Amino acid sequence: MLTHIFSAMKNSIDRYFNITKLGSNIRTEIIAGISTFLAGMYIILVNPAILADAGIPYSAALTATVVLCAFMTIAMGIYAKSPILVAPGMGINAYFTYIIVIGMKVDPYIALGAIFWSGVVFILLSVFNIRNLIIKAIPKVIRSAGAVGIGLFITLIGFHNAGFIVVKEPFIGVGQFNISTLLFLIGLFLTIVLIVRKVKAALIISIVITTLIAWPVGRWFGDFASTETVTKPLIEIGNIFASPDFSWFFKLNLVESLSYSFIPIVFSLLFVDMFDSITTFVGLSEASGLVDENGDPKNMKKAMITDGFATFFSSLFGTSSGTAYVESAVGIEQGGRTGLTAVVTGLLFIPFLFIAPLAAAVPSLATAPALVMVGFFMSSALKNINWKDAENAIPAFLTIILIPLTYSLTQGLVYGLLSYSLIKIFVGKTRTIPLILWIINGFSILLLCIEYKIL
Repeated sequence: MLTHIFSAMKNSIDRYFNITKLGSNIRTEIIAGISTFLAGMYIILVNPAILADAGIPYSAALTATVVLCAFMTIAMGIYAKSPILVAPGMGINAYFTYIIVIGMKVDPYIALGAIFWSGVVFILLSVFNIRNLIIKAIPKVIRSAGAVGIGLFITLIGFHNAGFIVVKEPFIGVGQFNISTLLFLIGLFLTIVLIVRKVKAALIISIVITTLIAWPVGRWFGDFASTETVTKPLIEIGNIFASPDFSWFFKLNLVESLSYSFIPIVFSLLFVDMFDSITTFVGLSEASGLVDENGDPKNMKKAMITDGFATFFSSLFGTSSGTAYVESAVGIEQGGRTGLTAVVTGLLFIPFLFIAPLAAAVPSLATAPALVMVGFFMSSALKNINWKDAENAIPAFLTIILIPLTYSLTQGLVYGLLSYSLIKIFVGKTRTIPLILWIINGFSILLLCIEYKIL
């Protein structure tokens, strides 16, 4: 009896998510979901630490982060059937905290209200397919460049998380060589060997093994590393459990955030969030082959609507804008092709409402090798760029290099599109620029003026 019930459930899941049709299986999707979670779980601790500087209590921000990640990632899987993790955006949270709240001295309640209204506009743009038109207006060469740029961006994050690359005068450089660095290199070499030998679940295996190695090393040496990438292995039982803190749910100020003076803030949040999500969706789709017959990302409208609601609910829960996460590439590389991957990822966040301190059990140096290798996988999109055609290759190059160097998906895409359009104008091909791209360029220039405080 149980066998029949299990078989029926398995078949129902397969049919709903089209798992077999997309060349995957339930086991692969589950492994991919776990891989994405392990790669992105750092947000549970990092996002609250950033928002705490904005005056949002750490415990409240942590609860908001976990609820958003779980709820919206599951929604992404079930509704949009996309293997994408949704979480408060890194970069957007810093923009919210250090530019809007601290820099502009905006009350955090009002800033959350601005996120709410940006989410409303975001949803409307998605429902009426305006965001799809925006995506289709982005030249294919820039899409491919965006995929590569995201890969390099993730690789840079991996090296930085491991302390291998650090901020150093006059720019960046190699960090101090210590046990932490050695563990990262061991994990990276292990990951490479597993990939070369075509071992299934290579990334998740390397994360687990590197974590198991790091625990005893952390006990022997303690928190010795200046990069703080090795976590002490012994966690007191009393420190594992923590009650959720819903004190900042529905604390946003909707009235004052609609005043004229805050319209530029709403616009900037909308534009940064939209370009980040578009670049992520397009880049991951290009790199993984999750595109339709026209080369556009599959289920794009539903995915964008879900992403818009992520921003909407972020403000209600008490955190910065939610968006599609580039770390989803880790699960996609493990074979995740359907929404089941996202559902598994989202479910894994739920226990951390009560055991949030346990998230620190997996040190960032353990997930860093997987992030580094994602850059390798996503660089395959380089083959789509004709490097002998300078007219298109130069904007592609600027997109690729500026995404990691500016630490911003938005900046890379903005300068890539502006340079693409300017070149077309000066070589006499103005008519090849779509109307939507002209509008995007106008908003891009406006955003840059706001960021550079020209306006």
